[in-house]
Order: sequence, then C-alpha cells, then structure tokens
Amino acid sequence: MDRPKLEVADVFRRYGEAYREQHGASMSTAQRRVMTAIELCRTAALGGHLEQCDQCGHERNCFNSCRDRHCPKCQSLARAQWIEDRQAELLEVPYYHVVFTVPEEIGTIAYQNKEVVYGILFRATAETLKTIAADSKHLGAEIGFFAVLHTWGQTLTLHPICIASCRAGDYRRWPTLDPLPARLLLAGSGPVPAIPPPLSGVSTESI
Repeated sequence: MDRPKLEVADVFRRYGEAYREQHGASMSTAQRRVMTAIELCRTAALGGHLEQCDQCGHERNCFNSCRDRHCPKCQSLARAQWIEDRQAELLEVPYYHVVFTVPEEIGTIAYQNKEVVYGILFRATAETLKTIAADSKHLGAEIGFFAVLHTWGQTLTLHPICIASCRAGDYRRWPTLDPLPARLLLAGSGPVPAIPPPLSGVSTESI
C-alpha cells in the first residue's frame, strides 16, 4: 500500500504548536501528550533501530515509533488484528448494522465526561437492542451483537455514535441458527421510541 501524501503527524508537526498556543487552555494534559507523541513518532527524537531482511540480509535504519494507542500509524497492525479477531467470531448468518447517536447537547457534555456518558451510551445500546429484539412484535429473538464507539465525524467534529453489528439469528435456535427474516429490528426508521427501564432514570446529575 502506498504511503498517503499527508498523515496526521504531518499536520501536527506543521500546525500543532500554533494550535496549542491558541487552544491550549481547553486541552487536557492527556491530549497534549498524544499530540506530542504523534509529532515525534518515527523521528530521530525517539531514537532508532536496525532492521534486517531474513531472506537477503539487507539492512536499513528505522526510527522508533511512539506506540501511543491514539497514533493512527502505530495502531494499524492492532486495528487489523482486531478486525481479524471479530471476523473469526462471525457466524454464517446475515448481520445488520444499527447506529445509536445522541443529541448535540449530550455530545457537548460527553466531551468533558467521556467515561460516564459513553458508558451510558453503551448500556443504552445493549439494553435497547436486547429489549426490542426480544419483543415478539419485532423479532422475538435473543440476538448477539458487538458495538464500537465513534466519537468524531468525517469533518472532524464531535459526533459520538455507537455502532452495533447485530446477528440475524436467535441463540435459542442453536445449533440450527436459521437466519431470522429480514424484518426491521426497530419500530421504524426513526429514533428508538423509548429508553429501556434500567436506563430511563439516568440524568446529568451523575456527571
């Protein structure tokens, strides 16, 4: 795969200092540390090592990586491994893509209270899927799913969403796992009509 013409590290190295001067007051220590790590990644500042081909013996000098979990370059292998692991868990049934989002006002609260708000979002996602899927008016099934969190949109604006991959098969039909009919999981294409009881009492007072 060809190296992209512009990487996140290139942007940080060119504009990072100016950005911190202008917005530094609103940045956390962790955010500053991540920016610095990405800026220094694979540069002489982190030292280097010698790589050797085990076939022809060719050697080359390489700079060390930052290994920060937020670095898109360092996490490429980990990301590929995660995808491979999830694919190994897939069963021979159709899967549905279900997205849960929050109002803009909640997204603003989440920016300063990530652990609390995102925890609520994941629990709401799980309880909603299980409750509605089990309803005989919808699927009447015990489904399986996994969910991932996306916090930024394509325009790099804060837009928290929880994306769930739902298996169209009922655990209670195991081991046959006949695919469920391709009916809508939710009551329509609009918002979920209600938050499940375990989460209906959640308020911003806990934030």
